[in-house]
Amino acid sequence: MSDQQGVPPTTPPETPRERPTAAVERGVTQASQWALRLLVIGLGVAGLIWLLGKGWSLLLPLLLAILLSAVLWPLAHVLRAVMPRALAAGLSIVLLVAVVVGIFAALIPNVASQAGDVADSAVAGLDQVQTWVAGPPLNLGDDEVGNLVNQGIAELQTNAQSIALSVVGGVGTVGASVGSGLITFLLVLVLTFFCLSDGDRLLPWSRRWMGAQAHRHTVALGGRIWAAIRGYILSQAAVALVDAVFIGVGLAIIGVPFALPLAVTIFFAAFIPIVGAVVTGVLAVLVALVTLGWVQALIVLGIVLLVQQLEGNVLQPLLVGKSLALHPAVVIGSVTIGGTLFGIVGAFLAVPVAAILTVILRYVHHELVPDEPENPKAHDSGNQRRRRVPSPADTGVPADAATAPEPRPGA
Repeated sequence: MSDQQGVPPTTPPETPRERPTAAVERGVTQASQWALRLLVIGLGVAGLIWLLGKGWSLLLPLLLAILLSAVLWPLAHVLRAVMPRALAAGLSIVLLVAVVVGIFAALIPNVASQAGDVADSAVAGLDQVQTWVAGPPLNLGDDEVGNLVNQGIAELQTNAQSIALSVVGGVGTVGASVGSGLITFLLVLVLTFFCLSDGDRLLPWSRRWMGAQAHRHTVALGGRIWAAIRGYILSQAAVALVDAVFIGVGLAIIGVPFALPLAVTIFFAAFIPIVGAVVTGVLAVLVALVTLGWVQALIVLGIVLLVQQLEGNVLQPLLVGKSLALHPAVVIGSVTIGGTLFGIVGAFLAVPVAAILTVILRYVHHELVPDEPENPKAHDSGNQRRRRVPSPADTGVPADAATAPEPRPGA
């Protein structure tokens, strides 16, 4: 005991202190490494966008053909039961073109019959604006308004040559765009025909060119991507139909001209999330304002806002949200990026492309981490639909007794 009391206590060795600049150097090193990684990723994204731009003339018809095939696939599948697959695909396309042409043929007389009334209402509205400008608080007399009009006419006469050249150039650009659009439309129809007739043979046919593992991943991803595209098209079509019916009925009840053409425009514009609804809503309000007055325009605005709230809070989460499971921020960001890079066509294709990329990333993550669900949102909603386990409050058992461990035998 005495020997142990005489031994001095041992102290742990002191760890060397880090130099004050070492933490800064480590932070700078990590920051430079991340900057280099982000630079490489940015260059890769820029290169991908450049390649997409170069191949856009072929990629755009292919994407549109896939979306159109998703719309026509149920009809083609039914027709295959009574006719060859090639004939079923061709007949499906012919029926779709006939329906679209019939819709626009029915709208042209409606627009032509009401165009004169809308023009007269617009002229009367301009007269009211001129009267308002001439009165208080602006107090611009008829002479001053006339001087402003004369100045505008003089500016037009001065720049008449430049305006004419611009108009000629614009007509040439429009002509080239129409020709390019016609070629794209025909190419979309041809690719749609092949997708409907032989699309389901593509994945089995690819087996001879791939290994077993690569073919397994290709088949799995192809099925998931096709399901996502079909789910998006069908659910978005249902949402667009509800928007067009409710807003169109409201416009017809109020007596807004072009109610049917506006409803059709709303249906097609609804396939561009967020942007399409806003643009068509503003158009409907402007038509009501010009033709009927500000009271009816406010009523139309209320109808549009009510339908958009129904779409955003009920239909989109219930239909589109379940089929794609995309966060609204992803939808807004994809529409913004697609519209900025490729215009209105890019905004239209942004959500399907985002859905395809999401499906690929989820599949890759699930393959790398098999224990985690492939679609966490669908997995959580599936768990919520299961039978709820009764809590201690439901069974009348005290919480302490419910959580206490069971006594062991013989205890």
